[in-house]
Amino acid sequence: MKVEILHQPDSAIAHIFMEPREEIVAEAGAMVAMTEMNVSTTLRRGKGGGIMGGLKRMLAGESLFLSVFRSGGGAGELYLAPKLMGDIMSYQLTGTGLVVQSTGYLASTPQVDIELGFQGMKSLFSGESVFWLDISGSGLVLLNSFGAIYEIPVNGEYVVDTGHIVAFEKTLTFSIKKASSSLIGSFLGGEGLVCRFKGKGRLFCQTHNAAAFGQLIGSQLPPRAS
Repeated sequence: MKVEILHQPDSAIAHIFMEPREEIVAEAGAMVAMTEMNVSTTLRRGKGGGIMGGLKRMLAGESLFLSVFRSGGGAGELYLAPKLMGDIMSYQLTGTGLVVQSTGYLASTPQVDIELGFQGMKSLFSGESVFWLDISGSGLVLLNSFGAIYEIPVNGEYVVDTGHIVAFEKTLTFSIKKASSSLIGSFLGGEGLVCRFKGKGRLFCQTHNAAAFGQLIGSQLPPRAS
């Protein structure tokens, strides 16, 4: 399987070249175009699968069902794109688990397991989802973002605004802190709460904050007619 990511970073689309009888699992509704191939809808089986796995994904902001694309006796091509305008990145999972923020998952190969990870009340108080996706196993993972994705290699400590996190390797731990020493000063300055990461690993962030963008656009819309 080969993946080319086109039109980065603001309108990215993944062009996937599949060998005969290869398979990829994707977020429902992500398909843009494809050659003739077998398509099915699944809740997945095994670890992170089944009806409970689907319901858990819903709690994390993902779809209940996943789409499975399988090429036939010949090679196939598939285009996948996220729901929001933004970037796509590929991550090769080789043992180190990955924690993915709500709505950051786009697709993966079949040997990748997707479970719900409970990040505790610290996530809830940050204004973000209390449930994040816990991704493990081995294979290819495609992540998507709102805006461009950029990588930060962490070795020690690093501070990131909660709304700009896409994913991070499980070798990192995090805690929710005030952006400044004063809680009032943090909010008046527009920063609010931040994630303070510790350890050694890779952190992936997005240039735009979807929640902040929604609040900005929502305030400019006319009221709905009753």
